[in-house]
Amino acid sequence: MSKAVLRSEIIGDLAQFDALTPHWWKLWQQSPSATPFQSPAWLVPWWHAFAPGELATVAVWRGGDLVGLAPLYLEHGTAGSKLLPVGISLSDYLDILAVPGIEAEVVAIVAESILSIGWVQWILSDLPQDSVALAMTHPEMDWPTAHAACPVLALAGDETLAGCVPARRRRQLRRARQAASRCGRIALSSASGSPQTFLDQLIRLHNMRWAEQGGGVLANAAVEQFHRLSLPVLDAHGLVRCWLLAIDGGTVGAYYGFHYGGRAYAYLGGFDPAYAEESPGAILIGHAIAEAIREDAREFDFLRGQEAYKYGWGAVDRWTMRRVWTRS
Repeated sequence: MSKAVLRSEIIGDLAQFDALTPHWWKLWQQSPSATPFQSPAWLVPWWHAFAPGELATVAVWRGGDLVGLAPLYLEHGTAGSKLLPVGISLSDYLDILAVPGIEAEVVAIVAESILSIGWVQWILSDLPQDSVALAMTHPEMDWPTAHAACPVLALAGDETLAGCVPARRRRQLRRARQAASRCGRIALSSASGSPQTFLDQLIRLHNMRWAEQGGGVLANAAVEQFHRLSLPVLDAHGLVRCWLLAIDGGTVGAYYGFHYGGRAYAYLGGFDPAYAEESPGAILIGHAIAEAIREDAREFDFLRGQEAYKYGWGAVDRWTMRRVWTRS
């Protein structure tokens, strides 16, 4: 496909950005490397909640079809402006979206378009290893470098977890369930369909978990607003897997994850510290892995961060990449 049939526009207006949504969904569904973090359900609310600069999103069209999208914004500083991905910091994966077969043409026209914008550095972070942006070439762009580890568990076997989770962790999980049962009746329930109620519980438990360390990420009002906006849309599109753990009717643990394209993602959790000995977090992760297997997921992605517990489940590091273009 020739680049000549493609046209680009730079979107700096919020109304135009919002209006992309139906086209964005179609493009996202066609993009093999897309994750929930590149969907409009995630990135449009992110901009509404934070808006940390000036929108400079590049949309690539072929006729009336959106065939490429680079959601970007300008962050202005004393040393000049940086071009950054919409969704940076809270998103574990970021990328340029492109229709399969024309990825090279899309990234070329994106690179060409942004040269008309005033910036000194363009930072592309959290790029998955099959990222479209990794194919971009330009003399002033750095070679890709390792950015962050995302431990991933390859799924196999059945819901007993025997085919993929180490025996030691399975024994620990059985002991945790037995300990929780001694405290009362255990109930695991899906929170799909009631996102705001789930968020109330998640925020309460997450903040309890991190209270002694000065509060968790959900203690930030803008972060809470973002999740209040995004979770209902993600839920409506069937992308979330939210679970609550109750003991004798009292909710003691919450798990927030995603499922899309044969991959499950463990995003966030929280539990009541009074039940730390019963390991509600481990019980929920074990349940989420079993459900992912039941739904035929190939992988369970623990996302960014090298916390020790992830490796106990058998996860292995997969690195995201980073690219930087500094204008001379």
